[in-house]
Amino acid sequence: EAGKEIGIGRATLREIVEHLSETYCKSIGVEYRYMTKPEIVQWLQQKMESSKNQENFPNEKKLHILNSLIEASGFEDYMHRKYVGQKRFSLEGSEAIIPALDAIVSHGGSYDVNDIVIGMAHRGRLNVLTNIMKKPYSQVFRGFTAENYEEEIKYGDVKYHLGYNNTIDYEGRKISVSLAPNPSHLEAVGPVVEGIAKAKLEQEHDFQYNQVLPILIHGDAAIAGQGVVYETIQFSKLDGYKTGGTIHIVINNQVGFTTNYLQGRSSTYCTDVAKVTQSPVFHVNGDDVEAMVFVAKLALEFRQKFNIDVFIDLLSYRKYGHNEGDEPRFTQPKLYDIIAKHKNPREIYAGKLISQGVLTQLEYETRVADFHKVLDQAYETANESTQLNIQLFLEEKYKGIRFPKAEDFETIANTKISKEMFLELAEKITSLPKDKHFYNKTVRLFSQRAGMIKDDSYDWAMGELMAYASLAKENYPVRLSGQDSERGTFSHRHAEIITEDGEEKYFPLKNLGGEHAMVRVYNSPLNEYGVLGFEYGYSLANPFGLTIWEAQFGDFFNVGQVIVDQYISAAQEKWGVKSGLVMFLPHGYEGQGAEHSSGRIERFLNLCANFNMQVVNPTTPANHFHAIRRQLHRDIRVPLIAFTPKSLLRHPDCTSTIADFTEGHFLEIIADNSLKSLSKATKLLLCSGKIYYELDAARKEANADHLSIIRIEQLYPFPAKQLQKILKNYSKDIKLVWVQEEPLNMGAALFVKHWIGDGSLQIISRPSSGVTAEGLTALHKIHQAEIIKEAIQ
Repeated sequence: EAGKEIGIGRATLREIVEHLSETYCKSIGVEYRYMTKPEIVQWLQQKMESSKNQENFPNEKKLHILNSLIEASGFEDYMHRKYVGQKRFSLEGSEAIIPALDAIVSHGGSYDVNDIVIGMAHRGRLNVLTNIMKKPYSQVFRGFTAENYEEEIKYGDVKYHLGYNNTIDYEGRKISVSLAPNPSHLEAVGPVVEGIAKAKLEQEHDFQYNQVLPILIHGDAAIAGQGVVYETIQFSKLDGYKTGGTIHIVINNQVGFTTNYLQGRSSTYCTDVAKVTQSPVFHVNGDDVEAMVFVAKLALEFRQKFNIDVFIDLLSYRKYGHNEGDEPRFTQPKLYDIIAKHKNPREIYAGKLISQGVLTQLEYETRVADFHKVLDQAYETANESTQLNIQLFLEEKYKGIRFPKAEDFETIANTKISKEMFLELAEKITSLPKDKHFYNKTVRLFSQRAGMIKDDSYDWAMGELMAYASLAKENYPVRLSGQDSERGTFSHRHAEIITEDGEEKYFPLKNLGGEHAMVRVYNSPLNEYGVLGFEYGYSLANPFGLTIWEAQFGDFFNVGQVIVDQYISAAQEKWGVKSGLVMFLPHGYEGQGAEHSSGRIERFLNLCANFNMQVVNPTTPANHFHAIRRQLHRDIRVPLIAFTPKSLLRHPDCTSTIADFTEGHFLEIIADNSLKSLSKATKLLLCSGKIYYELDAARKEANADHLSIIRIEQLYPFPAKQLQKILKNYSKDIKLVWVQEEPLNMGAALFVKHWIGDGSLQIISRPSSGVTAEGLTALHKIHQAEIIKEAIQ
């Protein structure tokens, strides 16, 4: 009777063992029994054991698979001969992934897939671009010989980092396929792809998970070694981040550059991270292409049915070294002696089909020769020009959006809203439903916010929430994500509140009255690298919405430094990618030590050039409001790095009036309006951020009428013309001083000195240091007082 359990009816023990051996002990091995949901385990078991993990492909399908291998192997061999010694990171040895991806894309339509987003590293990328994405071979060939770029790309990138988009027609059903651009920083593209997929789900597919399919292609060393893989996988079941399951495919050539897999991990399999989310793993022999195609189709069906991750471990080899100029025999001599004698997957499969009578040797050779002619024609086309065109990633989403230029930052963006809209929204977001009971402090907080309307004095949180509410009413969706962002690390935001019994949540920004776009605020997992990458990806696919990542403290952004360096600051010039991502980095010296004081202004300024980012350090709620709204009220999309305050959140002087929101705009510089005659000032302090309030308080206490203070609210692009215009109001002999609380080698001091170009500019700051701030509050107070005293005297 046990035979019925595996779908073969009554059977002897020998027959049962033989059947299970056929299923699990040939070209496919499976890990899935650790999964705790019986219905999933039973579904997988039935699917595999009823078919013995095999599919009897018709001859037409077999020839299609063979053609896919001919294209995969032929393309690699052609480049190897035409571009000798040039890096391309060959797929040879792992070509079975091409017919597998082809099977996923071609069958996706029958499972309701409309949109596929792929992320992968360099290995085999050119093959995927041409044979899956259908990028013309000539465009890839030109990447080997081109001398410059067409259009607005300044520096560009190597050919195996570039992204691509295409719409592919399979049997009358069109599927959009995107391959995200990526750096050489392995696995960094993973969270970016998930963010792109999430934005597509929400903005284009009404949360229909089966319509958007993320595929991540890993290397065996990277999936085991890179921590961002774990961070990304943890998104898979979280409401704010889940994308309905990802198909993970590992090109497992059992070596990382020169490092043997036994040196590269402690786990049994490189895919053991899959067990974290109870995802099944299929281990497949890369020489058995039919097994790989079968598993790819099964993985697709599984993902579409259960909307959870699934992993395919393609056990294969790497024909050459890490790149084509590398000698692998230095470190793996025996392995590469075996590889040199081993037939490639195309030859193995062609031999199988010839022996089965599916085609003859001559017919096989004709197919190979015909494809070679296609490549010859593409090679000739490639040599007709020395200019390379880089397709702008997701360009179709950016209609009406262009690259930035200097004039954009010298023109005032219209970010004000009407007084009527302001008051209506302010009333909505400060009101609590009367049929619900809230914690006393919550009621008091909302009462205080309502009082701001009466007093015409709005604090930082109100300015920020009004920016989101007004954008939503203008039909711009808003997404904010970060650690503890719903309440706010400093208990200032309270975007989501909970009833006193803890049973129900209330979200004021979802109750704005009438029609409006959604405002979503999420508490993120406790990581920076993965979440920042996710939000960056989300911003790419959501150019007409506001996407914000908030650090718990600005100091912690550097855990996601890869995303800042390789994507946020560089993607525009490398890949022609536009992003309107906003980063909130709480920054300010308040005696909390070196880990809770600095968002590292200097690091961002060091990355700024060619209008690739905006760096602001606003000091009023209204200026923060306008900076946020400005992201969507221009026809450019540029990342915004906003250093946000901590102590100013409740500072009595850090408020704005309704006129600041309804009549004003973003101020790159806030001039000094406190002195009757600027021309009589003998000392002019330039500063940025919350130190202004300390300087102003000390000036008032000392009755220092000789002193004027100007706030630089935007540090990049630096408002040099505006500053020069303001300086004309002062005496030519005025003493010019930059004041900051950061050490001299940090903050904006050296950058401001460079931009002003005045050798007489004095700098007052903490001394240069290897750490950002003091650990003792007492020392902090001493050093802070010294800065203020020197500036005022």
